[in-house]
Amino acid sequence: QVQLVESGGGLVQAGAPLRLSCAASGLTFSAYAMGWFRQAPGKEREVVATITRNGAGTYYTDSVKGRFTISRDNAKNTVYLQMNSLKPEDTAMYYCAATAGSSRGGPWNYWGQGTQVTVSS
Repeated sequence: QVQLVESGGGLVQAGAPLRLSCAASGLTFSAYAMGWFRQAPGKEREVVATITRNGAGTYYTDSVKGRFTISRDNAKNTVYLQMNSLKPEDTAMYYCAATAGSSRGGPWNYWGQGTQVTVSS
């Protein structure tokens, strides 16, 4: 069975860094583009960052550009999201997802259960 398991979330103060990890199993990891999504209370789910199969191409939503970095280690079947200079508006449940299609268009075939990131002011 395919599993995506996020970790690294927590409660931090504004300006702090946090690193999220997503460990994948049950799939050929290198065959999937990966993405990080988030959903805040009362808001729609949004794409945060995506990365291509070989890690050569990345995408970031404007609100996190310059602060967040997505990366992957195909040997470890893991995708990461390094978050720096966190802001209260970054507070959300963060999910990782995998697509056998396009990192920009999806569809996102598999999803993790999420990890909560809360940034206090």
